[in-house]
Order: sequence, then C-alpha cells, then structure tokens
Amino acid sequence: MSEKKDGSDSAARMAASDSGPDIRLLVLDIDGTVVRESNRIRESVIQAIHSAQRRGVKVAVATGRLYRSSLHAYESLGSTLPLICYEGALIREPNTGFVHRHWPLETRIASQILDYLDRPSLGDRLSVHFYIEDALHLWNLNDASVNYLEGSKVEPIVVRDLRPLLNQAPTKVIVLSYDDQAVTRLWCHLKNSYSRTQVRQTKSITVLEAFHPGANKGVAVSYLAENIMGPRPENVMAIGDDFNDVEMLEYAGIGVAMGNAPPAVKAIADWVAPTVEADGVVRAIQSWILQGIVTRQRGIAWRCADRL
Repeated sequence: MSEKKDGSDSAARMAASDSGPDIRLLVLDIDGTVVRESNRIRESVIQAIHSAQRRGVKVAVATGRLYRSSLHAYESLGSTLPLICYEGALIREPNTGFVHRHWPLETRIASQILDYLDRPSLGDRLSVHFYIEDALHLWNLNDASVNYLEGSKVEPIVVRDLRPLLNQAPTKVIVLSYDDQAVTRLWCHLKNSYSRTQVRQTKSITVLEAFHPGANKGVAVSYLAENIMGPRPENVMAIGDDFNDVEMLEYAGIGVAMGNAPPAVKAIADWVAPTVEADGVVRAIQSWILQGIVTRQRGIAWRCADRL
C-alpha cells in the first residue's frame, strides 16, 4: 500500500489547500521508476503520463543515463521539455541540441584520478571511463569493463592515455573494478576534493562515479522549473527510486519515492508509491494529478457557488 512518510505533513511543503495540489510539472526518473528490469515501459505507464499531459501537466525526464541512452524513454513518454541526464550534470534540448546547462567535472579532479591510478601497485585492476560530449573514452578494457558494458549500446573508444582528453571537460568519470578495496581507497582519496563521488555495486563490480559537486537532479530540476519554465517548487511533482533522486524529491512540492526505493530514500519522500513492477508511477499520477485536478476543479466550483 502507498503511504506518506513520517514527520511533517507533506501539505506544508506543497502549499496545497482543500482544493488540491496545483501540479504543473511532473519530473520522472527512468530506471526503476518508469522502466522495469526488462528495460521496457509498460503501456499503462505511458497512458497515465499522457493523461496528465492532456490535462496541461508538463512532463520532464531526469535520469542518470547518458544523453543518447535516455532518448528512447524520453520520446516514449512524449516529453517536449529539455532532457536532464547524467544525474543532473547536463540539461539539453533534444529537438535542437541546445545545451541549457552543463556542469562538467573539473580538469584537476580528473587529473587527480589519473595520477592515483598511475601507481604500479594497482596494475590493470582498475578501468577508467571518461564521458565527454556523450562519447565514452575508456582506458584499460579489462574484464570488469566488458562485463559492465554488456548490453549497452554505447560503443567505447579505447585509448592508451586519457590525459590528452583532460581539457575536453568530461561530464563524469567512472572508475571500476572487481577489486572493491582498490576502488574504495580511491574514493577515500577523493573525499575532500572538489567533486561529488559515489560508490555502488553492480554485477559484482565496484563502481566509483565522479561528478561536479554542484551537479545533481535537484539543482537541475530547480533550473528547469524556475529558469526555463516558471513553476515554483510547490507546482512540481518528482518521482524517483534511488539515492541520486533524493535532491529532486526534496526540492519538489510533492516528492514520491517508488516502493522499490531504499528505505533512506522512502524516508525523505512525501509519499511512497507501489513498486515499478506494480505500476507505481500510474498510482502516483492517479492519486496526485488526475484526482487532484478533479478535486481542485470542484473546489473552484464550490467557491464560485458560494459567491452567487
């Protein structure tokens, strides 16, 4: 069952009245939110999103994926807004290619990572990925990298040395290995640097991701809403399922965590939807947007009747 988080009532954040929330912008994560493990979006989810759009709600996508890896889901959902990708580090207009904002990793941080990996004791256990203008440049295509990229449509450009690319402003840098201790030591080494780093596990591979410290989905959604579109936070509803969604759930007037999200993500949400496998996005749209619009329209009608 869906539930609100403990603590302060979400109505205080969304500034809603008895007439219901005035949602004008719906922001959706992709993986684990609208896309299931099968990498498909169910027709019921698409139809619910289109219903919200027909009622005047704009729909945006905010994802950790690369730009081009996001386009199929973006088009399937019928969004016409700028696309937020790379966990908020890039906001780009798919129709024109225009870049609204780009927060690349600082050159000195990328250089610091390469300096660390020059240590002879590390050998070829670690692999480094530079994401530059949506192209993947890769040093040391080891077994971990091959496994990590399995199923991806992104073709890596394997190079002997990444240093000549440092001045091209990588959007993010990934270091991965089967050796979790080696990756963790690098993470500790970067902890006080001017970067946002996170470590995660996937397919038995330990992955360190490094971004510009000011880049996250919350900052990107705020920029999209207030600088490009106009709505305030109370007019925004965001739905996500992972730690990289926390900032945008906190920013939005209504922050919805999926039922498959970690407990810490659910704890900061205003509402918890069913899982992605149970069409949680559909339930959230029905509860907060479609029913909310009906409630708001009734509230307006009641107020008008009172004045007659």
